[in-house]
Amino acid sequence: MKLTEKKILSMMKKKVARPMKVAELSRQLGVPETQKREFRSLIKEMTGEGTLIKIRGGRYGLPDEMNLVTGKLQGHPNGFGFVVPDNQQGQDDIYVNRRHMNEAMHKDYVVVRVESEREPGKPQGRVIRILQRNTTHIVGTYETFGRDGWVIPTESKYFHDVFVPGKNRKGAKNGQIVHVEIETFPTRHKPPIGKVMEVLGSSNDPNVEIQSIFRKHGVRQSFSPELLNEARDIGATDPAESLKERKDFTKLLTFTIDGERAKDFDDAVSLERFEEGYRLGVHIADVSHFVRENSLLDQEAFERATSIYYADGVIPMLPVSLSNEACSLKPNEPRLTVSAIMDFDSNANFLAGTLHSSVIKSQRRFTYNEVHQLLEEKGDDPFLQTLADMHQLSQLLRKKRFQHGSVDFQVPESEIHMDSAGQVKHISVSEHNSAHELIEEFMLAANQFVALNLHERSIPSIHRIHEAPDPDRIIGFNEFVDSFKLRLPSPVRSNDLQNLVQKVKGRTEERVVNTLLLRTMKKARYSEADPGHFCLGFPHYAHFTSPIRRYPDLILHRIIKKYMKRKCPQKEKKALLSKLAEVSEQSTHMEIKAMSIEREVTDLRGAQFMVDKIGKTFHGVITGVTGFGFFVELQEVFVEGLVRVSSITDDYYLFIETEHRLIGQRRHRSFQIGDKVNVRVSDVDLGQKRINLVVLA
Repeated sequence: MKLTEKKILSMMKKKVARPMKVAELSRQLGVPETQKREFRSLIKEMTGEGTLIKIRGGRYGLPDEMNLVTGKLQGHPNGFGFVVPDNQQGQDDIYVNRRHMNEAMHKDYVVVRVESEREPGKPQGRVIRILQRNTTHIVGTYETFGRDGWVIPTESKYFHDVFVPGKNRKGAKNGQIVHVEIETFPTRHKPPIGKVMEVLGSSNDPNVEIQSIFRKHGVRQSFSPELLNEARDIGATDPAESLKERKDFTKLLTFTIDGERAKDFDDAVSLERFEEGYRLGVHIADVSHFVRENSLLDQEAFERATSIYYADGVIPMLPVSLSNEACSLKPNEPRLTVSAIMDFDSNANFLAGTLHSSVIKSQRRFTYNEVHQLLEEKGDDPFLQTLADMHQLSQLLRKKRFQHGSVDFQVPESEIHMDSAGQVKHISVSEHNSAHELIEEFMLAANQFVALNLHERSIPSIHRIHEAPDPDRIIGFNEFVDSFKLRLPSPVRSNDLQNLVQKVKGRTEERVVNTLLLRTMKKARYSEADPGHFCLGFPHYAHFTSPIRRYPDLILHRIIKKYMKRKCPQKEKKALLSKLAEVSEQSTHMEIKAMSIEREVTDLRGAQFMVDKIGKTFHGVITGVTGFGFFVELQEVFVEGLVRVSSITDDYYLFIETEHRLIGQRRHRSFQIGDKVNVRVSDVDLGQKRINLVVLA
């Protein structure tokens, strides 16, 4: 009998009607005597994960059978929280009153007993067990208390202040920002107790605020000496010995197109015209040649999983001697690559493709703005004809992609411009021109081709997947857009979304429809499974084009090179799938963390930029409405601030969730997502990275 968690769960659902002790369970499930130790060990593991629940008397049962739910706790500054259930489609978050938190902290993995509903569809419960403490480090403000001190967390969702005994203060002074490690978690009678690991500095130092964000999320900015030495040594090796095994593309007209500040060039492109169509080359830095499996560099890259790009810098996944030098496709230097060569007919229909270990020599480093200007002005440049052909192919691919179900969300993003002193110079809408579209289409084509190539050869891979939205979210979206005489069918296809996006293009409700539609979507993630990418409309999709900054791409390169000329035996498939599941989970987790850091830095820089604008008035658009107020994007400076409902004193306002609207009960003045408003900056809270606004009459 092969024992697995899946098999135990399946048997318990069929054969076990009540919680039982381990001995009873093993008898009921028919576990042989020789496997009882293994069974007991599995039950313990499953209990630790929350798949099973242990109750009084040492009995075990399924959470669903006992009205219990496992999930992650999201704290609130006022001491209550919500438990976000695990893997349970459509299940509502469970409200937990501060009296029923059982000393759980923000982000803890908990078991909650559902006890009632505050109102229909809004369950509430109490935490009965903390399965895993997920917060071991906190960043906050140190406050002196006699010889001892308290750390007030910067993030208000951590509603427990941390007590620091005097011997553990590490010289921290009143008002300084510190990084503290929690040594003892809170109990009913004691607060969390910790020790200061690092004094970051003054609370009004902008750079200290940035460092506090990095410490809070536990990201490493630097590399150990051992890693730097390994990177330097491997980067300095002569790649000549591997050239004979590679396709030589050094004579092919190849170049890179990147942003103004980019230094890690991991993709180059080439294009050849022939009578029947185009031969597109997408050449990607062969990082896997330098970062060998299970090396120190590989272990570090797995843990980091992604480079983190924020407003005024980057925390790279790999040391700069590799990311900006040995791997980077710098102009006029031979570089090792993995190339996807794709043939298209004159209408951009895919004909055939090949993958190669290769070597290239980029002839030029273009910026997006340079290419866009060349295409617009048609100046005298030896690369112009190739760029014009590339533009033509990219626009054909783009048109075809949207016809086949890709969704073109039009939601602007901000770009923060810093001066030489590290201060915010200005904030603008991020530009997206024809050169961006050119590279975007070529990278999408290469990613899709590689995923399809591996799928057709039955080789396991790490996929970039995006699932269809939950039907309940579509119902909620339809309730709102019904006022615009718009509707999505059920079940919804990606074509339906694109048709809707096209329908509202240029209309006053375009921004609000795009924003809400984007919020109904599930998050894209990495997976060893291959259900396709809903929003792109691709049945198979993977990330191939950025191995310098994304670990899944590096893994994909290893798979391509290993199985380029041979099949993948069944025995290897099983081991590979297990490895890919682990990489997918870690990469998705770190991507979410990187996005949180980028968002927090953007919010901080936006708040810092607005400090000297307190009292000034701005035009804005409402981008989100909640029960406590509404968020406004300021049109002149492209930052977002909050109007608290408590600051609107002309009426009592009721929140209508389905309409994303606040409405006054007497005067019927309303504030709805998409509305234009005039506001005044009333205050800037740098600690919370928040701009507070007051709406004007």
